[in-house]
Amino acid sequence: MRQSSESDRIWLKSYDKGVPADIECKDSKPYDFLKYSATSIPDRMAVVFFNYKIKYGELKERVDSFSAYLKSLGINKGDKVAVDLPNCPQYIIAFFAINKIGAVVTQISPTYFEVEIDRIIGNSGAKVLIIFDDLLPRIEETLKKFPDLVVVATRIEDYLAFPLNFLYGLQRRLGKKFVKIPDRFKKFNEHQKFKGDSEENNDPSSLAVLQYTGGTTGTPKGAMLTNRNLVSNTIQSIATIPDQKFGKDSMLSVIPFFHVFGMTIAMNFPIKIGATMILQPKPEVDGILKLIKKYHPTFFPGVPTLYSSILLHKDLQKVDMKSVQYCISGSASLPVEIIEKWDKITGGHLVEGYGLTEASPVTHVNPLFGKIKPGSIGLPVPSTYARIVDAENGDKEMPINAEGELIIKGPQVMEGYYKESEETAGVLKDGWLYTGDIAKMDEEGYFYIVDRKKDVIIVGGFNVYPREVEEILYQNPKVKEAAAIGVKEAAHGEVVKAFVVLKDGETSTEQEIKDFFQGKIAKFKIPRYVEFRKDLPKTLVGKILRRELRSQ
Repeated sequence: MRQSSESDRIWLKSYDKGVPADIECKDSKPYDFLKYSATSIPDRMAVVFFNYKIKYGELKERVDSFSAYLKSLGINKGDKVAVDLPNCPQYIIAFFAINKIGAVVTQISPTYFEVEIDRIIGNSGAKVLIIFDDLLPRIEETLKKFPDLVVVATRIEDYLAFPLNFLYGLQRRLGKKFVKIPDRFKKFNEHQKFKGDSEENNDPSSLAVLQYTGGTTGTPKGAMLTNRNLVSNTIQSIATIPDQKFGKDSMLSVIPFFHVFGMTIAMNFPIKIGATMILQPKPEVDGILKLIKKYHPTFFPGVPTLYSSILLHKDLQKVDMKSVQYCISGSASLPVEIIEKWDKITGGHLVEGYGLTEASPVTHVNPLFGKIKPGSIGLPVPSTYARIVDAENGDKEMPINAEGELIIKGPQVMEGYYKESEETAGVLKDGWLYTGDIAKMDEEGYFYIVDRKKDVIIVGGFNVYPREVEEILYQNPKVKEAAAIGVKEAAHGEVVKAFVVLKDGETSTEQEIKDFFQGKIAKFKIPRYVEFRKDLPKTLVGKILRRELRSQ
């Protein structure tokens, strides 16, 4: 394939005024973002978590202290530290402390159960797991398989102020939901004893994050994201907003940090620009509206289902939404009607972007002030090259408005999949990331996703892979054959639907099949619908045709 040149980037003429063609990276790692903000604006509020607040200067002190604590546990450069937390101060402290000393953040979703956690711990070789106390029962069997794993447990009330810390703990005790942290576990708040600073690692090429993604098979693979990847993608994202001012904004950070979109846009982005992060552990609409009413955030990244749910909320008219000026929607296609309604109630800008785990994740976004084309994912962000190539072999560049596979090149593209050289070779070729998405580009450089080569299902912004759902279905002794696909639903975008063929003589119900998933897989992966059939469409060699099920 020919070399890329400046003339290839026809989208540059469609950029908003002030958006650069390329970015400049002076920082070596995400911790540098925090260090600069803490030095420049130490008294500005960095984190708001219910009734608990932390200033930038204080946040850096806690991060430095926790990095020294990790060193005391034997963690050094290159070691893997698994973080199994929702959006909370502990997550931010842990992430930047791990990054400071050159260790590797290994992301785990708090919605995951034993099988999912075991796969990630086993593949990454994590030495430490940082987790909430109420999730400890999920890892009892995991600890038997990985006896050397050091567990650092924390409670939500550790970072709440009085009286919420007292009331929350009391409520859990009365509801018999209080989980005692065993003596053999370390406690997160022990880091406050470690006031000494720890040595920094300043290698931009070092591995910073293992972000697990399923790929086409559903087997989790750790996308290796370096310091350079994370720093570049943060700066690329900020560069698309030409009038942004340091230390003046606030970010409603409710999309999960353990998801790569949340990590980059809802955490690294605001810390780089010295913004206040307003946290909520779960993206629940009631709580979000209360936070908007109280704190008047200017930035609110999210996913289409979240914006849609807010627009449909019964109390929306009681909340002044005018402070919300910039919203970048990712992880799924954004309907035009949502954009129009949102812009009307806020007076701000809601635009669709595109990205993938393997690109840290942002590669495209619509201009905030320029032309927005319905159905488009927008323009490649600065320092990014994008092409459409033939979907069969991937070596022939397609003309304007012709469909083919979208490929990406830029500083945000991952190093590869951890311990998966064959899988890496399948998606990284001559520096280009083959996304697996079928797309087209128009004459102004706007890109459009047409279809997916992969069978991935996107539920509320999270990837669900058919195989992981089907593996659970096949564990059911009544099931003979099974398949899972994604189906459109107005309220949720895309949800999982399962097709089930029962063994001869067996009977079951939709609810019984759903109940079988409980405790085995994250809730968002459980099928919303179950359809029983006598048989499933197959190829001549017996492979189930999911594409045909989708078309039906």
